[in-house]
Amino acid sequence: MERPSVVDYFGDWKQREALVQEMIPVIGRLFSQRNVGIYIYGRPLHNRSVTFIMKSHRFVRQVERNEMSEFETHPVLLAMAKLDLWHAQIDLGKLTVRYMEHQDENGGNSISVDEFVKNELTYLDGVKEKPIEKSQDIVLYGFGRIGRLMARLLIERTSTGEVMRLKAVVVRPSGPGDLEKRAGLFTADSVHGAFQGTLRVDEENNCLIANGNVVKVIYANSPEEIDYTKYGIDDALIIDNTGKWRDEEGLGLHLKGKGASKVILTAPGKGNLKNIVYGINDDQMSPDDKIITAASCTTNAIAPVLKVVNDQFGIEHGHVETVHAYTNDQNLIDNYHKGSRRGRSAALNMVLTETGAAKAVVKAVPELEGKLTGNAVRVPIPNVSMAIMNLSLSQATSKDEVNEFLRDIALHSQLQNQISYTQSPDAVSSDFVGTREAGIVDSNATIVQDNHCVLYLWYDNEFGYCCQVARMVYKMAGLKFQVYPQDDQGPL
Repeated sequence: MERPSVVDYFGDWKQREALVQEMIPVIGRLFSQRNVGIYIYGRPLHNRSVTFIMKSHRFVRQVERNEMSEFETHPVLLAMAKLDLWHAQIDLGKLTVRYMEHQDENGGNSISVDEFVKNELTYLDGVKEKPIEKSQDIVLYGFGRIGRLMARLLIERTSTGEVMRLKAVVVRPSGPGDLEKRAGLFTADSVHGAFQGTLRVDEENNCLIANGNVVKVIYANSPEEIDYTKYGIDDALIIDNTGKWRDEEGLGLHLKGKGASKVILTAPGKGNLKNIVYGINDDQMSPDDKIITAASCTTNAIAPVLKVVNDQFGIEHGHVETVHAYTNDQNLIDNYHKGSRRGRSAALNMVLTETGAAKAVVKAVPELEGKLTGNAVRVPIPNVSMAIMNLSLSQATSKDEVNEFLRDIALHSQLQNQISYTQSPDAVSSDFVGTREAGIVDSNATIVQDNHCVLYLWYDNEFGYCCQVARMVYKMAGLKFQVYPQDDQGPL
């Protein structure tokens, strides 16, 4: 369905802006009162600004190549609000596009938006089943870069109907003013900006109160010495983001602490531990798992794209070069480091180093065993990295065919949360700070000649990775939302 061309651009903008201003309180009530998350092609709209929501509409118009705008989504959202919806994740964008397609196909015989929405969401209407049987307590062991972003994500997703909450953060004992300093680092981030909410510091009770969520700060030197039950925490899922322990024996120390029941490591594990890339091999996760690991940010970024490319075109062999933002593991200025080259200043150099990401992909995509090599260059930026995948395919193809395939995967497949797609000719790394997908295909940079293909993949090695970890946390906790469309994995 084509809309008339715009003559008064400013007037059109103001109309769309006014519609979004009307939509925001509806989205807010659905989320806070009924635990219903509203999304546009995987992008969450709760607690978002007018501009963010308008940009999300524009993203769909550019990448999906349709005319969906606020004029179309507004009546669909109002029709949704008339239903008795609970504990669900609904993609407003995809629902709206389906109604637009219905109108195109049926013309004057189209049913009303209210009737269409009711028909599409009938399996959700009046269903009040909670997404989890028993409340799940979450504990962050460590409060560094990943820990603080995980806290933001978990708090952001907590609504009135939520039954999984961040209950505590564990850090090493420190000196006076420790709580205030940690609160400051949480609320103001040089890369990811300000925390979207309010934070109070309760010094007397050693708590941070974020958006009304009381998070106990526990000081401990080792996980086995903690009695979580003293703080009203039981059967807790521990997210270890320190990286101090990587094997089953070390991570098993968490399970010796009273009140802890399961552990997720935000790094690649060693030995026989399961390394999970959500969306690719999370089917290996079992309710009986006590310890699982979330692989690395790079493995999470490249595995989904390598998986779908191998399924569609076949990969004979390839090399993955990672241009990676510097990390806390490196030195600000030259100093001793046990690793080669990593002792040199991260802020002043490109640092050639090793990465195990290409080999680690095999744990998620075993078909690629022996087919990939990898290396990395650390560069002087604080966040957002790029993977360059130089692949020899099993068949000849073209740039257009590869890009069209990946665009369709990003928009319409079960992997829409893992793979995103950009066609911006001016895209640079800072454009992708805060992206929730594991990786973003830069379609303009794709190179294809016969069966030789080079793909460029951006990824937020902090926040995008944390979103993958959060999806694992939800699955390990047994959290199951009703979703629309029903074949979606459900956004986060």
